[in-house]
Amino acid sequence: MTTIVPPRHEKAAADAQVFAGMVAPQGTAADQTPAAENEAAARRGGAIARYAWFAARIGMGWIFLWAFLDKLFGFGFATPAGKGWIDGGNPTKGFLSGAEGPFAGFYHDLAGTTFANVMFMAGLLGIGLALLLGIGMRIAAGAGALLMIMMYTAVLPPTTNPVIDDHVIQAVLLIGLAAAGAGNTLGLGGWWAKTRLVQRLPWLK
Repeated sequence: MTTIVPPRHEKAAADAQVFAGMVAPQGTAADQTPAAENEAAARRGGAIARYAWFAARIGMGWIFLWAFLDKLFGFGFATPAGKGWIDGGNPTKGFLSGAEGPFAGFYHDLAGTTFANVMFMAGLLGIGLALLLGIGMRIAAGAGALLMIMMYTAVLPPTTNPVIDDHVIQAVLLIGLAAAGAGNTLGLGGWWAKTRLVQRLPWLK
């Protein structure tokens, strides 16, 4: 009886697929070991985590960018129609004037000033774009986390929880995005990290 042996390149390709976990090997039990199963599970978990961080990055980026657009043009959401910055509205006066708690005096002094308005709007735009593009994640995460904590301290004590509110959770999430390298998944983070500027100044990653 003649045994037909597949060409060597076909066998190598099949072995590569088995190793990568794309197809199940035929007639072997090696991949059924706990170690192999754990490795496959780790690969799946890593992929899920990367795309979960990607979704979080896009979501947080849109939150910041939309806040900028709404306050700039007054789309009638958080900012009433006709009250946008371009209409003569004031993007910080309302929120900071209503600040409560131990830091109320500080925020009342900042409310409505040109410095506060420019810094706040520039922060919303810069953080939003950086997160959506996946570049400058460290700066975006740091600036965003600082902004969230400042907004948290402007409304102390929180009204829905005695200790924590959504601003703190978002600050932690932003730090996680930078630490996880979320800009590298379906973003420009990989390209950005290779630019001459970032090679000289790694903190710009």
